[in-house]
Amino acid sequence: MRKQEDGSTKTLFPKRIILVRHGESQGNLDGTAYATTPDYKIKLTQHGLDQCKLAGEKIHDLLSDNGKKNNWKVFFYVSPYERTRSTLREIGRSFKRKEMIGVREEVRIREQDFGNFQVAERMKVIKETRERFGRFFYRFPEGESAADVFDRVSSFLESLWRDIDMHRLRNDPADDLNFVIVSHGLASRVFLMKWFKWTVEQFEYLNNPGNAEVRVMQLGPGGEYSLAIHHTEEEMLEWGLSPDMISDQKWRAQAHRGEWNENCPWYLDSFFDHLSNDTTEDSDDKADKFLT
Repeated sequence: MRKQEDGSTKTLFPKRIILVRHGESQGNLDGTAYATTPDYKIKLTQHGLDQCKLAGEKIHDLLSDNGKKNNWKVFFYVSPYERTRSTLREIGRSFKRKEMIGVREEVRIREQDFGNFQVAERMKVIKETRERFGRFFYRFPEGESAADVFDRVSSFLESLWRDIDMHRLRNDPADDLNFVIVSHGLASRVFLMKWFKWTVEQFEYLNNPGNAEVRVMQLGPGGEYSLAIHHTEEEMLEWGLSPDMISDQKWRAQAHRGEWNENCPWYLDSFFDHLSNDTTEDSDDKADKFLT
């Protein structure tokens, strides 16, 4: 926290929270790899290593404004899986030691648990069943549902906020603080779902990030985070965001922290079908009660 002139303290929010999916892995290239290698030991391909190095260069260019700024720092959170740790190592090649505050391995942002060794034929049938059942609530036999991953990522988010609120990372207040979270496709999607209060129905339309794809949540001038500051409407449409969700991101880009977006339909309108016609009636009722 930063001490103000009146003696109060101000929370120092990171300028950006950047989500990165791991690079191309042996499992992405050949699904039968999971039948002989535990999921957490799956390695990156050479192409995946190259993707991650390029992602590191792009992230560094973003944080440094293509080398024009030096008053910034970055802190990394990383899933403990081999492919995410390797992704972080390649990303880190673009950074100098003085630019990095540190790194924390975080088990709660690991991949969704699909069970132990995964037999390809069996997994094909299971994933077809998931499509019929619903991707968010379907729990893999001996594994997890997306809802389970949502719960542990939500717990991680609470710890993230404590790190921010208690100023545990001890960066110089004059420097822009940036978080980079190196994780997996589903973990990234449920992180965004939790942060932006998206519904289960909205989650069902979301697409996985590509390998080594970067999604940037940036702090707007009013203190709200938004994907629309760094990413285009076309990108967000490709990710599966609806026009309403994209409008909300654009609103967040300028909104002041704590404001309520009355134009965001899933906060109220999508849960009640009687509200559009009763505003005038409610106002008249209140006026009658006041006059009497």
